[in-house]
Amino acid sequence: MIRVGIIGYGFAGRCFHAYLIGLAQGLQLSAVVSRDPERRARAQAEYGVRTYAAVDDLLADPDIDLVVVATPHDTHADLTIRALEAGKHVVTDKVMAMTAAECDAMIAAARRTGRLLSVFHNRRWDFDFATVRQVIAEGWIGEPFLYESSITGYGAPRGWRADAGAAGTLLADWGAHLIDQALLLVDADVESVWCDVQARKWEATSGSHGLLQMRFANGVLFRVEVSRLAKAPKPRWYILGEEGGLVKTGRDPQEPAMIAGNIDAAREDPADRARVFTQRGGLSTEMVIESLRPSWKSYYQNVADVLLKGGELAVKPEEARRVVAVLDAAAESLRTRASVAVASTWG
Repeated sequence: MIRVGIIGYGFAGRCFHAYLIGLAQGLQLSAVVSRDPERRARAQAEYGVRTYAAVDDLLADPDIDLVVVATPHDTHADLTIRALEAGKHVVTDKVMAMTAAECDAMIAAARRTGRLLSVFHNRRWDFDFATVRQVIAEGWIGEPFLYESSITGYGAPRGWRADAGAAGTLLADWGAHLIDQALLLVDADVESVWCDVQARKWEATSGSHGLLQMRFANGVLFRVEVSRLAKAPKPRWYILGEEGGLVKTGRDPQEPAMIAGNIDAAREDPADRARVFTQRGGLSTEMVIESLRPSWKSYYQNVADVLLKGGELAVKPEEARRVVAVLDAAAESLRTRASVAVASTWG
């Protein structure tokens, strides 16, 4: 049994990590760190775990094998390296860190200590992403050349996510998942990045509307858009290929089901199923594709299987670093108002 301690018991620590750890065979949530006494009391009441007010107390606990870092983005590198050097395996929430240089230090610490390091890119198991990946792999729309991947809504960010110093831009939050998915979908290196982030209406230095465009070495253009200022709806996916296209609306349904207490009850509205437009036998055809149903439970089950059975890690830190390298280029693009080459910093 791998005994787990979580640093941070806010929304991510409680609703995502604690819940999913509890469903993984071979993992046992044993401790929580929070500076907030009410959150410590809640963790103890909900899971019967030991609670600590200080990170050092958790790191000194010999019963803890795996530490989960569920704290603001600007703390990930320091906390991860401290935990690795204390002999713990580590999962850090996305985004991996604030810069690729911080990621390099984290990866070096993992190699030096011989401990596992992974990043919580749970949205590799989203219904929509898995379905899009299948459609592309099976060649239903031919060779893709344009992707648009969007998460939009209307409402001010809350807490530390509004602060660029703690969170980066809004593209380092939801956008980190979308970039990770892009890097899995396109089998080529990113050649250049262009980015724009606007801060309007809300008092949020992390921004209210962000657009990031990646051009890959094979000519594919991939646009990621994240907005907190979008009253008009936009498809989750819009993809063009040489033989067709795909439109997919709606977000993955696992989060609301999980928060309600049963992730397995997640159901997608049939109206949100992917529509594929293609050519068959010389005729134009539109198909409605029922979504695949992977599960976020797979992330922590994989971590357990790696530690207990020697399995292969599903989300490797080197992959998560690539996301941050793109965000580094995006930051430079914001500064210069120009497209930025990333090949030299890809790592």
